[in-house]
Amino acid sequence: MKDYLGKKSQTVQEKEKIDDIFDLLSQDNLDFITVLDETNKPVGIISAQMMAAFQKARGYCIDKKVGEFSSKDYVVLSKEDTIDKAIEHYEKPILIIDRNNQFIGILDKSKMLKDYFEKQQLLANELAAILDFAHEGIVVTDKKGYITMMNEPYAEFLGVKKEEVIGKHVTEIIDGTRLHIVAATGKQEIGDIQRIRGKNIVVMRMPILKNGQVSGAIGKIMFKDPKEVSVLASKITKIEKELNYYKDALGQASSARYSFSNIIGISEKLQESKYLAEKAAHTNSNVLIRGESGTGKELFAHAIHSCSYRSPKPFVKINCAAIPAELLESELFGYEEGAFTGARRGGKIGKFESANGGSIFLDEIGDMPLAMQAKLLRVLQEKEIERVGGVKNIEVDVRIIAATHRNLEEMVEKGEFREDLYYRLNVMNIQIPSLRERPEDIPMIVRHLLEKISEQVGNYVSGISQDAMNRLGQYNWPGNVRELENVLERTIILVDYAGEIKETHLPMYLRKAEKSRFSQQGKDLKEILADAERDAILDCLHQTGGNRSETAKILKISRSSLYERLWKYGIE
Repeated sequence: MKDYLGKKSQTVQEKEKIDDIFDLLSQDNLDFITVLDETNKPVGIISAQMMAAFQKARGYCIDKKVGEFSSKDYVVLSKEDTIDKAIEHYEKPILIIDRNNQFIGILDKSKMLKDYFEKQQLLANELAAILDFAHEGIVVTDKKGYITMMNEPYAEFLGVKKEEVIGKHVTEIIDGTRLHIVAATGKQEIGDIQRIRGKNIVVMRMPILKNGQVSGAIGKIMFKDPKEVSVLASKITKIEKELNYYKDALGQASSARYSFSNIIGISEKLQESKYLAEKAAHTNSNVLIRGESGTGKELFAHAIHSCSYRSPKPFVKINCAAIPAELLESELFGYEEGAFTGARRGGKIGKFESANGGSIFLDEIGDMPLAMQAKLLRVLQEKEIERVGGVKNIEVDVRIIAATHRNLEEMVEKGEFREDLYYRLNVMNIQIPSLRERPEDIPMIVRHLLEKISEQVGNYVSGISQDAMNRLGQYNWPGNVRELENVLERTIILVDYAGEIKETHLPMYLRKAEKSRFSQQGKDLKEILADAERDAILDCLHQTGGNRSETAKILKISRSSLYERLWKYGIE
């Protein structure tokens, strides 16, 4: 090639080679390209742009040196050099040579470089706009610590104009800064407290790396007051606590909370019920729990699940009487998106799917509508459910524990309860005795409930008098243990702290019920009237929650008269 360039007369083959070079280099958007020999004389112009600029033919440049083309200074740039070098000398024409110093292209305000500059300027403008909208203050320096960029929030915080700080050393603008040190060492600093204009702020400083080398540093205000860190940490802690609370609540809502140890009593009837329940717990059979309201049917259901091999899985409860008939199906089996007006987006799983692998407690099963009874029977037979609005069957593995206070046998005879469902549910039948059937259990239950309720209401009681316990044992308890618990809670509220529950603290209806069992014979009118007055005062105290001023007002007597009667009748 070198020999070829040194010749003034060119063969057709040589011309074709020059044309090939022109075709190659012209694709790089070079404005001027020429060829020199070893004496630095141009031997041919191989660029259409060059010819158009000089309006000459190829042979015009023969025997002329590069300097004869123009009086401009040139910068020599090899094709192996980076674009950064071309950008650095953009204002001067650039000679491009090959490795053998034979090919030289003159790059004079190339369109390629113009486009490059325009794109870089556009990106810089966009970046500056984005940074100005950022809430945090941001500043950037070069590797020597001179500011190359600062956003508006940082400039406002410093009380300067961002245009005026560009090019100044960061130490001249920002008090106590270490950004220039980070730019020099390349070591990041995060969470450092820096005092600026009399204020302590929390900052971070990060080195900017380019090709593995530090080219500058970026500083950012993380918090304008260290107290914000504490506030943020408190908020995060609060959110974590709430999350853990809801996780625990969800776990408790879908798990059994009681075991057989929570079932209090020594009566023979209760022990028999516990024995059957424990046997049922170790099987996979459905269980039907029977008993009056308040006897503890749900307590038995919890215990059965807790003692079964399904205990690690969910225990899901649903009260069939508390949910409207039109909503019960979607609650039990779930629904698909768009199944009905108001259906949740994405649909919703039902109680049976939630209980998959575990147990589902269907309380008040006797109040389930007949239409739903038929669908429940299908679940028991096929072990699968179908969501409302769905088209596919979903397999479920659920053990059903049902409970009712109603007489299902009578309901079957009247056609109010499906006979086939009754037999499906009545595999293990457990009858819970009422409280009046086991009066010997009342003292144990009372002591257990006093400890539990005292902790709940925050009023400690030392115990209960024998007279009060006798009254509790003599009552019929139509509401069973639930009613007993309610009575004790109201009584504990009335007793002074660390006091003893006495007969006078019990509700009026309990004492009236006891009196109906005994004759008033042997009492004169004065005694009967005194009993009535005492009962009236106690009843009014219960109504007002122990408020003596309000009690005196209702009874239309003075407070002093009320206190006299309280002392007279031994009412605390």
